[in-house]
Amino acid sequence: ALVTAMALLGAVLERLATAIRLLQQTEVGEAEEPFAQRQKGSSAMPHKRNPVLCERLCGMARLLRGHALVALEDVALWHERDISHSAAERVVLPDAVAVLDYMLQLATRVVLGLRVDAGRMRENTDWGGGLVFTQRLMTALIDGAGFTRERAYRTVQALALRAREGEAPFRELVRGSEEVRAVLDDAHLDEVFDASAYTRHVDETFRRLGLPVNAAPVAPRQAERPELAVEAGLGGGVT
Repeated sequence: ALVTAMALLGAVLERLATAIRLLQQTEVGEAEEPFAQRQKGSSAMPHKRNPVLCERLCGMARLLRGHALVALEDVALWHERDISHSAAERVVLPDAVAVLDYMLQLATRVVLGLRVDAGRMRENTDWGGGLVFTQRLMTALIDGAGFTRERAYRTVQALALRAREGEAPFRELVRGSEEVRAVLDDAHLDEVFDASAYTRHVDETFRRLGLPVNAAPVAPRQAERPELAVEAGLGGGVT
């Protein structure tokens, strides 16, 4: 149970790391893990900033799951406990604890030093001229205008496809739609396209988690030991 619990916690950290790896992709570019001044990204492509810390977290999580499998294999006993179980536990128990401890420290370092590009987030969110608001528009047509769900879906889908094909921004197509304008006025459409609706509960979420609201970001500590330069990726290697 102990090793399985550690593997589950490792999976949670892996999920966080995987999300950051996705956000750091060039075509997304919304966030990236800490990157030291002299750190290398890819030795073959100098422009890259590989998420080496998050990649390491994902690899360590796989190792923990392997240890959990060994622990499960130790459940079945032949009469009295024999050395086949303790021989495995002497390896997986201390190693799992050490790996998880390292992962927690590494994840803390990533989160404290996380770089967020709010401008790029706004650009991505506004792709297609507001396509991210299709669900809110569909809900407004159902709840506020009495459309059936099927009719609302088809109406919004048709406008969204035209926006995706580059005919015009989604907002303009919506405001120019006679079918939509017949049931939703400017005030309702302004509410539909209000991005703050997605973040209105953020402060309350922070409070429930015991986190400070609107706190100043914490600057990550710079590593002073030279061996950490290699850990950060200064040692090179084609990645």
